[in-house]
Amino acid sequence: MLKLTYMNAQQIRNAYLEFFKERGHVIIDRAKLISYNDPTTLFTGSGMQPLLPYLLGEMHPSGARLADSQTCLRAQDTEDVGDNRHTTFFEMLGNWSLGDYFKEQQIRWFFEFLTDKVGLDPNKIYVTAFIGDEKHGIPRDDEAANIWQKVFAEKGIDAKIVEIGSQADGDTRGIKPGERIFFYDDGENWWSRGGGLDKTPIGDPCGPDSEVFYDFGPQNHAAGYGLAHPASDSGQFMEIGNQVFMQYRRLEDGSFEPLAKKNVDFGGGLERIAAAAIDSPDVFRISVMWPIIEKLQQISGKNYESHTESMRVIADHLRAAAFLAVDGVRPSNKEQGYVMRRFLRRAIRFAFDLGVEQNFLPEIVPVITDIYEADYPEVKEQRDEIIEVLTREEKVFRQTLAKGLRELNKFANGGLTGTELFMLYDTYGFPVELSTEEAFKQDVKLSENWRAEFDAKMAEQRARSQTASKGMFKGGLEGDTAIHRKYHTAAHLMGQAMRIVLGESVAQRGSNITEERLRFDFSYPEKVPADKLQQIEDIVNEQIAKDFKVSFKEIPLAEARAIGAYGEFGDKYGEIVKVYSMGIDGEKPFSLEICGGPHVSHTGELAEGGKKFKIVKEESSSAGVRRIKAVLM
Repeated sequence: MLKLTYMNAQQIRNAYLEFFKERGHVIIDRAKLISYNDPTTLFTGSGMQPLLPYLLGEMHPSGARLADSQTCLRAQDTEDVGDNRHTTFFEMLGNWSLGDYFKEQQIRWFFEFLTDKVGLDPNKIYVTAFIGDEKHGIPRDDEAANIWQKVFAEKGIDAKIVEIGSQADGDTRGIKPGERIFFYDDGENWWSRGGGLDKTPIGDPCGPDSEVFYDFGPQNHAAGYGLAHPASDSGQFMEIGNQVFMQYRRLEDGSFEPLAKKNVDFGGGLERIAAAAIDSPDVFRISVMWPIIEKLQQISGKNYESHTESMRVIADHLRAAAFLAVDGVRPSNKEQGYVMRRFLRRAIRFAFDLGVEQNFLPEIVPVITDIYEADYPEVKEQRDEIIEVLTREEKVFRQTLAKGLRELNKFANGGLTGTELFMLYDTYGFPVELSTEEAFKQDVKLSENWRAEFDAKMAEQRARSQTASKGMFKGGLEGDTAIHRKYHTAAHLMGQAMRIVLGESVAQRGSNITEERLRFDFSYPEKVPADKLQQIEDIVNEQIAKDFKVSFKEIPLAEARAIGAYGEFGDKYGEIVKVYSMGIDGEKPFSLEICGGPHVSHTGELAEGGKKFKIVKEESSSAGVRRIKAVLM
């Protein structure tokens, strides 16, 4: 049963930021969902991702205590959307201590926020900690467990501590009365960039974490998951926050040593905390989701209970697409634009399940902007453009659907195989569910093994896609290698060379870096002549040969603009920005840009091994946008 009074998602977000502001934290702006300066990931997939350089040792210009609410997107979770807790788009409430406070304050503050501010029943809160690892010399995190035991005791709760081990152990053991603090191994309660203890990169800060779960009651437990325990995938428990305590560093011999300067990285799911606040395991019933569901019910005449999955998918995908539009993404057939297009088309496909075959985004998208514009000014500023972008894509796709139907009709007198169904999907964007539904309506027979054949074709396509986008969904500094630093630096040199040769109106519109090449998208109305490309290439190689020093400083944004630092994409920068300079000390630099990505220390490093910068291809990317591919060879 839902509570009669509760704090809604918007109130929780604002209360969280105010709570940590009162405790000396600087509230920083959210990073965009798409980072044009991070070649290793398509999207911002976690709250910590934009802060990772500072957790790894850099000094943050705003100090040692930070907090924010970060919008995140995980496209790899697309197929999971439809249950009561998975979404591709979500917000992470985050707070960080960079060498300042540690476990005692963090655990107490988060518990206080959940119980005293949000109003969660402490009897419904369960927590986990790291069990330790004798092989690697890491002790059990009794410090965290004991702090939890104390804060529970202050609420009159005798919280028993128990060792579980692995998640599988918990599935067979379950929970005994009074048990509330659970120790798990490194598969559950250890953080590093690589994963578990053995996958921790050499030299990296790492450490145990302590996760916080909310108990929605045994009636929500799915028996297929074994016995219920906090870290299981049971519907009874939902993780609402994770506190990472970076207190170790891995050495060359594989052992770990304590860090002198310890960090705290906290991330809590806003939607999940809001679901706990109303004591409902369904995150789609919270205040930033339910208005979308209500509008879908109104438009379709169907109810949520009978069309749950379709309404959840539509609500999630349209939220994601709307925020992608806010952050400058436009539907296309490549990378972020492809994901955005897929979200929109899946939403429209699921609308067919509701009987909605007319354009419906003009009614839904304003509901989404209404939800967020009070707390995110950029949503209000771009409201009309967001609506226009999404509704235009709907019109285009519905025309595509019409073409697909015409193609499907050609098989009315024969039958459909899996290969033909895949062609309809791949060529016309016609979802297989619609194809089979339409085939049933028209009494078109399906071949006996159509599903296996279709699935095989889809698997082939996924394999090609995964090969092409290897590493693109990894977060943080996964691509912070020597070659990535070289290509990232080359991108800056080329951007400045292009502005010299083609004019100052040339603006970067995206980039992608692999181990083999640099790709650079830019605004330009026509094909770039070969002689101009040669001039750009020559200028870049000249700057490499000069072996310019590459340095950066963190200064106020207004100062960065005043000294002529280049910035693109309509980025919403913070008050303090990092400005990279390439040139000779005391002279006007060749390149001066606002950027947070990895660079080499001198441009001459790009020529190591006798290599030269070479433009290998220039082509159209989209209307008014050209694309260059370049290599160091």
